[in-house]
Amino acid sequence: MHLVQLLLPLYDNEGTRFAPEFFAAIRDELATRFGGITAFSRAPAEGVWEAGGSRQRDDIVVYEVMVEDIDGGWWRAYRVRLEEVMRQDAIVIRAQDMRLL
Repeated sequence: MHLVQLLLPLYDNEGTRFAPEFFAAIRDELATRFGGITAFSRAPAEGVWEAGGSRQRDDIVVYEVMVEDIDGGWWRAYRVRLEEVMRQDAIVIRAQDMRLL
């Protein structure tokens, strides 16, 4: 079993907030495809990193889905699609092995 996490920015690079309906569509698509989702969206998390000699930050929401097997090709294509639609240089989608207790 794997836990897949998507770290999604709340704002585009010009500072415009994405509409709630945009995130609802992503949530619904993932819930339908994987049978469920956990959305950490009530209080945004803060992402901070160094790039080009300056500190960058994003307010983000985190979506999680549990999957038996990881389809790397599907996830890569989905990440690229999100990067294009959200006008981002990079969207983080990560997976970790897990076991249910």
